[in-house]
Amino acid sequence: MDLEAARDLGIAVTRVPIYSPNAVAEHAVALLLTLNRHLHRSFNRVRELNFSLQGLVGFDLNGKTAGIVGTGKIGRIVARILRGFGMVVVAYDPYPDAAWAIREGITYVDPITLSSLSDVISLHVPLMPETHHIIRRETIDCMKPGVILVNVSRGGLIDTVALIEALKSGRLGGVALDVYEEEEGVFFEDLSGTVLQDDLLARMLTFPNVLITAHQAFLTHEALTDIARVTAANLHALMQGTPFAEGSLLT
Repeated sequence: MDLEAARDLGIAVTRVPIYSPNAVAEHAVALLLTLNRHLHRSFNRVRELNFSLQGLVGFDLNGKTAGIVGTGKIGRIVARILRGFGMVVVAYDPYPDAAWAIREGITYVDPITLSSLSDVISLHVPLMPETHHIIRRETIDCMKPGVILVNVSRGGLIDTVALIEALKSGRLGGVALDVYEEEEGVFFEDLSGTVLQDDLLARMLTFPNVLITAHQAFLTHEALTDIARVTAANLHALMQGTPFAEGSLLT
């Protein structure tokens, strides 16, 4: 959104800053569990009456280490859920909250330490110039071999070419994505009767240890209700000249 142009034209721009962080956090954990225990592959097999267990071995989350990159509202909920599984949780955030970490039994570490310790890494940061491709060849090389990477934030956090290279080499144990850096024109669309034109996405879909959903982490009744409620409240505030919900008004 070009906020400067909107401001020059006298157009008010509002947003819904927060809607059910629990929905996104729970989807991240659902992706992790599904990928680790191969539930998607097992589901498809059983529908074809294939009850073989070959290739479906996962690992216990209990006792493993999870690295949370970004401890905003969503990252904190994911951290709490994974602590409930008995995981050791480490986190990185440029603005750490020491009191929260002590309360939750979580340790803040630097990015290199997080990468080297974590069996699971979950991304929960906004996409900005500073975070664009924070997951790239150099950062993947610092990761513990066999790590599972989860991204329900923004696709641009990950360099897809580097991700595919790491999958081909076996460096990554698995990848679970609800977002993709070139998802525009693909996600939210029914392309089942067409040829997928995105070669990188098509390549990722061939890996048995890659799980992709189409940007649906937010999609719960509670989140949709929050979106509708705050949007209506913003419109009412605009018409009445009353204060907007905190963080809603951008121009």
